[in-house]
Amino acid sequence: MTTISTSPPSCASDEVAARLADVRRRIAQAGGDPLRIRILAVTKGFGPDEVRAAREVGLTDLGENYIEELRAKAPGPEGTRWHFLGAVQRNKVHVLAPLVDVWQSVSRAAEGARIAQFAPGATVLVQVDHSGLAGRNGCAPSEVPALVEGLREMGLAVEGLMTVAPLGGDASSTFAEVARLADELGLAERSMGMSDDLEAAVAAGTTMVRVGRALFGERARRNRM
Repeated sequence: MTTISTSPPSCASDEVAARLADVRRRIAQAGGDPLRIRILAVTKGFGPDEVRAAREVGLTDLGENYIEELRAKAPGPEGTRWHFLGAVQRNKVHVLAPLVDVWQSVSRAAEGARIAQFAPGATVLVQVDHSGLAGRNGCAPSEVPALVEGLREMGLAVEGLMTVAPLGGDASSTFAEVARLADELGLAERSMGMSDDLEAAVAAGTTMVRVGRALFGERARRNRM
């Protein structure tokens, strides 16, 4: 059987503007300031039309999970800041380095060393895995302080922490723990919350939400034939 992708319809900027207004309304209703909480437009699974629409409605920070998708879309319109959200593959860092402005998913010292080699002084976030499940990307909470210190010694600009709430788990407690860690380490940035759980992240003190479907609609489905 062959797996194919069915591409979703492209979004017009007026559609994205309406969805962006709804995301900001959700942030406000959860007790956050929509002018202070950064909205990162995740274009994973979408195309250049969504990149253009995001920029046209004033979103400058865009995120990608996969190397090939990022290479196909970057640099994008002038002023676009690309955040890499996927697991960092050390043998691919040299490919990503010219394109990435913020590395959001650093979870090992060896990854940081490669970033420091090809992008000295780069801005990074440490990804925290609160689930403890095998196969999940991220650093255990107990290992975060040492990793932050090590990355700083490499000359990297560690601005904050990032996390993904465990599927089916308690998002609120995960976000609260990561926010507490960020406070203890004096880190200003907390990248927490996505389309389905941004309210819990806002309540916990996120400074950035990563949203794709909430801005662009459903991603392509993969069908088997």
